[in-house]
Amino acid sequence: METPNVPEPDSQASTTESTSDVTEPLDRYECSPCGYVYEPLKGDSVGGILARTPFKDLPVTWRCPVCGARKNVFANIGPAGNDAGFKANYGYGFGVNTMTSSQKSLLIFGGLALAGIVMLSFYGLN
Repeated sequence: METPNVPEPDSQASTTESTSDVTEPLDRYECSPCGYVYEPLKGDSVGGILARTPFKDLPVTWRCPVCGARKNVFANIGPAGNDAGFKANYGYGFGVNTMTSSQKSLLIFGGLALAGIVMLSFYGLN
């Protein structure tokens, strides 16, 4: 006698709901007075905060480990590796708006170094 083919309960739906918080990127927060960046993936060893602790879950008594500022002076700067700048401006320019901040810094300071080398090379034209 064959058993009817009854579909099993959708176990993926409950798994998706429980892992949505885990796979969601953890936003970094920057201290306005001193520039310290709280990175949830690293946590805060000075304050005893474990890695992967979101900023919103930090205790009210937590302070900036550099300057001692409270949580309310921190600004959300998004997850690590995001493009620097406003998303509305990504379509403008020569493709520079889609670069990360470290790529922009490399481009700027690399261009300055190249310009300095070109200027110094003029001394060899005597």
